[in-house]
Amino acid sequence: MPDDTVDVGRRRFLTGSTALVGGTGAAVAMWPFIASMSPSARARTAGAPIEVDIGQMEWGQKIDLIWRKQPIWIIRRTPEMVAALEAEASYLRDPHSEQEQQPEFARNSHRSLNPEFLVLVGICTHLGCNPTYRPDAAPEDLGPEWQGGFFCACHGSRFDLSGRVYDHVPANANLRVPPYRFVSDTRILIGEMPEDAPA
Repeated sequence: MPDDTVDVGRRRFLTGSTALVGGTGAAVAMWPFIASMSPSARARTAGAPIEVDIGQMEWGQKIDLIWRKQPIWIIRRTPEMVAALEAEASYLRDPHSEQEQQPEFARNSHRSLNPEFLVLVGICTHLGCNPTYRPDAAPEDLGPEWQGGFFCACHGSRFDLSGRVYDHVPANANLRVPPYRFVSDTRILIGEMPEDAPA
């Protein structure tokens, strides 16, 4: 005579095991789809902050680098360059950086955290060309009033050694200052604001 009693414990074990194996299989099958939705390592690093060593920069030297597919310039200005920025700036369109081309910490004549080091996005604010760094004062092709700065050969826009735009040129805004902070006296981190910066 067959035994009609049901082993409830065994049934629960088999049901639980089947559910666990099925759930694991579904998760394994879905993983490639879930993983494809997160950004790739290349995409994550493209927008990540970059640290730059400025300890060996010479006076007047410019470093070029790329951050978020934009050219970034770091210039170590001489004391003479910095002093020239304080002079009368009647030839500049936005001498006090009132437009939104820089973080709040750069609303000053040198447009930087430290007057010695200038950090800019190297894209002309007219049509996106790359201006040339022209630190020489009064060159023959730019005239006797030129005290050094950036010249955009595409359409003739001029910017001083703080990236402030001249008046009466095609560009209508200063060169942008990216977010950055000093990690130490010799290292700059492009892409992060200073810890004490206003929110």
